[in-house]
Amino acid sequence: MSSSPKQLAAALLALAALGTASAQATYPGIGRAATPAEVKAWDIDVRPDFKGLPKGAGTVGQGQDIWETKCASCHGVFGESNEVFSPLVGGTTADDIKTGRVARLNDPGFPGRTTLMKASTVSTLWDYINRAMPWNAPKSLKTDEVYAVTAYLLSLGGIVPDDFKLSDANIADVQKRMPNRNGMTTAHAMWPGLGLGKPGAFDVKATACMHDCDTEPKVASLLPDHARNNNGNLAEQQRLVGPQRGVDTTRPAGARRDGPISVAATPAAAPAPAPATAAAPSATAAALALLKKHSCTACHGMDQKLVGPGFKQVATKYASRSDAEAYLAARIKSGGQGVWGPIPMPAQPLSDAELKTLAGWLAGGAPGR
Repeated sequence: MSSSPKQLAAALLALAALGTASAQATYPGIGRAATPAEVKAWDIDVRPDFKGLPKGAGTVGQGQDIWETKCASCHGVFGESNEVFSPLVGGTTADDIKTGRVARLNDPGFPGRTTLMKASTVSTLWDYINRAMPWNAPKSLKTDEVYAVTAYLLSLGGIVPDDFKLSDANIADVQKRMPNRNGMTTAHAMWPGLGLGKPGAFDVKATACMHDCDTEPKVASLLPDHARNNNGNLAEQQRLVGPQRGVDTTRPAGARRDGPISVAATPAAAPAPAPATAAAPSATAAALALLKKHSCTACHGMDQKLVGPGFKQVATKYASRSDAEAYLAARIKSGGQGVWGPIPMPAQPLSDAELKTLAGWLAGGAPGR
């Protein structure tokens, strides 16, 4: 059986049309073009030349207020961070701001690497804060709030003064003061690299170097055995500044720090005649509302440990204390570290009434309803 090329082409076109009609009937709506509003919702990145940057402004003072309520729990009040996150600030000098190159990046005696040491463009800071922060509620900051938080972070590094107001109109001038602005390279195929658009310019044939590797530095300090616990457990003594935390002195030197403090080494709490009375329903509702208001559930589960212990775990641990409510209120207010592991809980800026509500709820067994 034979057929002409024209007949064969017509048959193939007919089959293609049949397949297309069948797909549209089976999956209606597939392939709809995105609307301008949908594209706008996703097209929020900001380039190093500030294309895509929305209009707005925010002061360092405004940024500090936002930082202390939404950022400090992970990144520290002064950008020093904690054991989970790397420090954002430090390692840069006034000379670095003048030269645009961070000298300590080439200093083997300074192993720390902070965000302001590495970031070469202020747009990187603005864009990341806008898209991803705070981590438990990304994209929740308003445009002016992003400007304010970025201004506060830059002020911590001495890049802008404490009374500075960052805006879309002056952000390019701030870029000229970034400590590592001249520490980047454009010898790559990414925008605006020298290889952009040149065939074969992309680095897809790199060979991993697996020899002569530098040993990862480790900074540590030791206490003699006779002095380990002379001044109380250092792990429970929250530092106001600095990422270095105290060692758990209730454990032998070199012991792991990923669990609770040894019960045998912790002073026993005064026994109580009976567990605390369960919280009233109205008090429970008020406590649950406060947990939501202050984003406590970002780090604590109701029953299980997340970043910190579950609320019921805390209630169980202190159920036998006659002063449980006062003790828990003080711990929430001052923060702490070591009782539930090495990850610190920062001090919580709650009112006395809010502290009493939450501490009473915990002392009453942390009921869920």
